[in-house]
Amino acid sequence: MKVVCHRVMVLTLLIVCNPFVFAQGAEEMYGCEANPTGNPIGGGEGYSDIKTTGDFTVTTKEEFLNALKKAQPGQVIFLPDGVEIDLTGERNVKLPAGVTLAGTRGLNGSKGARIFTTLRQSHTLMTTAGDLVRLTGLRFEGPYGGTEKVADHCSFMVTSHYGTEVDNCEVYNWNHRGVTANPGGFKVRVHHNYIHHCQRSGYGYGVRIDNADVYIIANRFDYCRHHIASSGAPGCSYEAAWNHVGEHATSHHFDMHGGRDRGDNTDIAGDWIHIHHNTFQGKVSSVIIRGVPSQGGDIHHNWFALPLEKAVGSGGNTRMYENVYGPDKTKQEKRVEY
Repeated sequence: MKVVCHRVMVLTLLIVCNPFVFAQGAEEMYGCEANPTGNPIGGGEGYSDIKTTGDFTVTTKEEFLNALKKAQPGQVIFLPDGVEIDLTGERNVKLPAGVTLAGTRGLNGSKGARIFTTLRQSHTLMTTAGDLVRLTGLRFEGPYGGTEKVADHCSFMVTSHYGTEVDNCEVYNWNHRGVTANPGGFKVRVHHNYIHHCQRSGYGYGVRIDNADVYIIANRFDYCRHHIASSGAPGCSYEAAWNHVGEHATSHHFDMHGGRDRGDNTDIAGDWIHIHHNTFQGKVSSVIIRGVPSQGGDIHHNWFALPLEKAVGSGGNTRMYENVYGPDKTKQEKRVEY
């Protein structure tokens, strides 16, 4: 009875708190084709919320860094189509509270302005300096996206603040981590992005979660070691829905670590996990929960390329139901309780 109550509470919180809960008239659709967001999976052409101007318009590194120092909450720093800003040598560039960085990805064929670094020493390029930071319509390119276990590892951005949003962006070639939510990163939204080539051996995460809750919606993932990964420490939670997961991951697609990974003498694998309406391609396992989510896990209405016994694994307190498998979308289970 306690487990059931926990699940009801979790789903109620998702409905109340998650801005991506939509009325679904096609509940029995499987995989990302059920996408009800009104915007294309992965963003780009057809994305509706594209900014074409801002309070600051920047075209050079110097203008960009100066704008970050001056911008106030509610203001937009705009990078026009075709702009390329080389931040090689910069580390932990601070993104001010309430400020939006915006480009035109998807507008009239625009790829979006490119912000990049060629620095291959270990570093993180950007960090949030306050709540409600948004990155939209831009490309963020790292120095290296290969699989080799090199000494240096490079990450795109880290947030430890409320309401960070990354949408309609392309994030790629960060061999360690793309978007990371650390403690304090609550109600983080990562949606309608194309995230790829984050695949260093032993690391390689498209989205990384540690003591935060993240909503990962309608993204396109490929060429990551784990597209979504979490430390699984108490406080970790995520919803992943309407994502298209390509076939080129080097290890399982989505995961939640357990106590044995952290060495904390528990079997805890986060608070809750909700994985639904995703399309998983490829020949590696789709979801591995390496312990027990304390408030429960729900995995449903996904389309897995693999059969059930190879697609998902969990240490307990997880429900599998209404999923389909293989090219013919075959149902293999009515309900599975781990």
